Amino acid sequence: MFLIRTLHKWFGLILGLQFLLWSISGAMMALIPHSKIESEHTIREPAVMVAPEQALPLAAAERAFGAPVTGLKLRPLGEGFVYEAATPAGTKLIDAVSGAPVIIDAARASALAAAAYSGDARIVSVRKVAEASVETRRVPLPVWRVEFDDREHTTVMVSATTGKEEARRNDSWRLWDIFWMIHIMDYTDRDNFNHPLIITVATGVTWLALSGLILLFRAFRRSDVSWVLDPIERMRDARKSRAG
Repeated sequence: MFLIRTLHKWFGLILGLQFLLWSISGAMMALIPHSKIESEHTIREPAVMVAPEQALPLAAAERAFGAPVTGLKLRPLGEGFVYEAATPAGTKLIDAVSGAPVIIDAARASALAAAAYSGDARIVSVRKVAEASVETRRVPLPVWRVEFDDREHTTVMVSATTGKEEARRNDSWRLWDIFWMIHIMDYTDRDNFNHPLIITVATGVTWLALSGLILLFRAFRRSDVSWVLDPIERMRDARKSRAG
């Protein structure tokens, strides 16, 4: 029992610190408004657009791609419409009217990000991201990272392939992500809550609870619960007396 008590004490101290981190990080994630995390206040709703009557027929659009097309759709992009095709070489875009190839370069990505941004801050950085990072995890790459000079350092991720907005980040999201990292104990990718470290800690917490339960029963004496046991015993004795 001495060994259990000693281990329980030290496990409690170490795991207690993790419990504190879980409590703080969980509380902070709950306190940061979800609307700020998602940058909802910076989203500009796109204008309603009507497909051009002079758009290329589907057959002509397929020929314009110059490659086998397995999927084709007409959709708005910026101030006009494009055909988006799925081909063996990947997704390709052409102008829906002229059939000219549409490339999502830095200038076009900046224009698309600015059109989707409701504030008046200027763009201070445009950078192409082709390798996954903490900020771009779960985001289809490559993307153009377009950062605005506002208080929250809002960043719009524009797909370098389709021109679609893939994600939006800001300082609230970055702060929330730090607490998320602490909460799931994934200090590298911040994406996995089934890794060996948290499983080990969870196992330790289970042992802590079981050892605490053992020590709890060992610590109690009958006098501690006499207010419960005495009435039960009196009732039992009374039944025996009546039966006798």
